[in-house]
This record gives sequence, C-alpha cells and structure tokens, in this order.
Amino acid sequence: QVQLVESGGGLVQPGGSLRLSCAGSGFSLDNYAVAWFRQAPGKAREGVSCVSSTYGSRYYADFVKGRFTITRDIAKPTVYLQMKSLKPEDTAVYYCASKPGRCANVGGVPWPGAYQPWGQGTQVTVSS
Repeated sequence: QVQLVESGGGLVQPGGSLRLSCAGSGFSLDNYAVAWFRQAPGKAREGVSCVSSTYGSRYYADFVKGRFTITRDIAKPTVYLQMKSLKPEDTAVYYCASKPGRCANVGGVPWPGAYQPWGQGTQVTVSS
C-alpha cells in the first residue's frame, strides 16, 4: 500500500521549535515533490511549503517564510519541515503529500488538489 507517514508533531511553547518528518511507505520519495499542508479547526486546509524532486526548488507560504525550512534527505529518503519561532496561530494538523516531479502551486503555495497520496497528519500545538 502506497502512503506517506508523518511524525514529529507535539506540544511546544510559543517561540519554540519542532521538526516534522515525512517518509514514503511502499514507495520512495526520490522522484516526487513533497508538500506540507496544515488545517486548523474550522479552517480550510492551506499550503505551507513544497520541495520539488527536480533541482530541489523550494516554496513557502508568506506566513512561514523565515521561520520554516523544508529539506530533503536523499539517503533515507525523507522530507523534513523544520519549524522555528512557532506561534499559537501555527497550531494545526500538519499533513505531507506528494506528486511526481515538480511542486504544483497556486499563488506561490502548494495546491492541495494536485497531490496524492497524503499522510495521516500530525498534530502541532503551540501553547503556553
């Protein structure tokens, strides 16, 4: 069964850091773009970041630029989302998703409809 597996979520205080991981199960992420999305209660799912398989191009939503970094470990292969200077408004379920080749963005952020498969999500809660 082809799926993605996320890990690394948890509870962190404002200003803290977390690193999320996304790995492929049943397939390798080598030739896939991998994107991170998030969904807060009562809100629509929104694109956060994406890294392409081709040339490793990276894209970030404005609200995470300078705070989040997406990286790809080719050897494993796993994609990480390093999150720093976390804010309460970053609280959400974070999902990773993939598609072959390049990131598919609308307005500079990944568009959910273009990605398949998806992971089950990992909860990130930023609270004091």
